[in-house]
Amino acid sequence: MNDRLPAHQIAYERLRDMVLFGDLAPGAAVTIEGLVGQLGLGMTPVREAIRRLIAEGALHLLGNRRVCVPRLDMGALEDLGYAREAVEVRLAQKALLDCDMAVLGQLRAIDARLDRAIARGDIPAYLRENHGFHFTLYACAGAQVLEALAASLWLRFGPSLRVVCLGAPLRQPDNHKRALAAIEAGDGAALSDAISADIAQGVANIRAGLDAGLFGAPQ
Repeated sequence: MNDRLPAHQIAYERLRDMVLFGDLAPGAAVTIEGLVGQLGLGMTPVREAIRRLIAEGALHLLGNRRVCVPRLDMGALEDLGYAREAVEVRLAQKALLDCDMAVLGQLRAIDARLDRAIARGDIPAYLRENHGFHFTLYACAGAQVLEALAASLWLRFGPSLRVVCLGAPLRQPDNHKRALAAIEAGDGAALSDAISADIAQGVANIRAGLDAGLFGAPQ
């Protein structure tokens, strides 16, 4: 984190990461004052960060100066999965054109760290490395509009992954390995299939969590 950034941007990025990586559980209310204390920043920048995240659909304003991460329902999950696939498959296709050996090396290193996180059952590290893998690839696309859309969709999708990971094995079909092989081969169709399968796997895991009642009633 660059501490030379304005306080409101620092607050936004820290709070965004708390949402994205499941530090704030869907449906669990937190006070604005509590977030100020957690972030170690002033009330004004934290309130501005909260307003931005509410506008992005990542937070929901409750009464008594409290906020929460919205719980997904089945309809929202299906919409997010559809949107993620449309945006991220296109990003991956565009990224393949400029994904050189240096980037491929970065992706392999991220995937190795992800595998180690899985082996030790480290869910926070798993979520961060999973996000890092996707967005390191997407950064090669040079498509800022699509990348911003993908980031916004992950903000609404990611918190629920933390919940289902707590109750499900992390070892599942490894679509990242398929993506790496496709990138190395320059195979756009195989890369699209790998990204689609990875998104579908996440949707299926959250759907199973919804069916099992892990999330309670949606906001």
